[in-house]
Amino acid sequence: MKVINLISGPRNLSTAFMYSFAQRMDTNVLDEPFYGYYLLNAILENPHPSQEEILKTMELNPNRVVENINSLSKDNNVFVKGMAHHYLMDEPRFILNWQNVLLIRHPKKLIASFAKVIHSPTLDDIGIKKASELFLFLKKNGKTPIVIDSDELLKNPESYLRKLCYILNLTFSEKMLKWKKGAIPEDGIWAKHWYKNVHNSEGFAVQKSSSQPLPNYLEPLLEQALPFYNILKDNILKND
Repeated sequence: MKVINLISGPRNLSTAFMYSFAQRMDTNVLDEPFYGYYLLNAILENPHPSQEEILKTMELNPNRVVENINSLSKDNNVFVKGMAHHYLMDEPRFILNWQNVLLIRHPKKLIASFAKVIHSPTLDDIGIKKASELFLFLKKNGKTPIVIDSDELLKNPESYLRKLCYILNLTFSEKMLKWKKGAIPEDGIWAKHWYKNVHNSEGFAVQKSSSQPLPNYLEPLLEQALPFYNILKDNILKND
């Protein structure tokens, strides 16, 4: 069995990917298992929704989180949905044993969507800098991750998921394309703040937030983010 480690930024369709893999009989999904560790140890400029509840209920020791993931993978595949910026360590060597997938989105769209929940996000909040660092770390160690893009996916979700499954050496299942409206048991307790679109969906779809304009006050953040996005964009798996 294997660990499929989805490393994403926020507002990138990462939750929809988790719902997709949750439809597979051969895969268990985990929702941001390093979130508690991140909130405990990161220097945060913005409080996170349900922060205290997360800290009280999640495993805060990253070594135990890794042990739990590896233990679960003995009996079934494990799909880990995580945020790039939750990896506070410079070289998280434990991910070298996993199949890593980086999910990105153009930062203009990401920032405009994210600011609907956290009004003044920072570069660290949106994860693109950390995603580029993790890409370079994995590449340096001969474990170059698959880089996927939410806009590429939405061109044709079935063909993109088929392509991704082929690279991961998984059999594609059409069940991955649809799910029932509402929450799933694996949702993190933060779902009530972030997952409204997914809970109202029955499959991959363009969200209204995808076309919203970027407020002027967030233009400097976009300028900060673009160089890190540019490191990754030429490696994006295309949906041909």
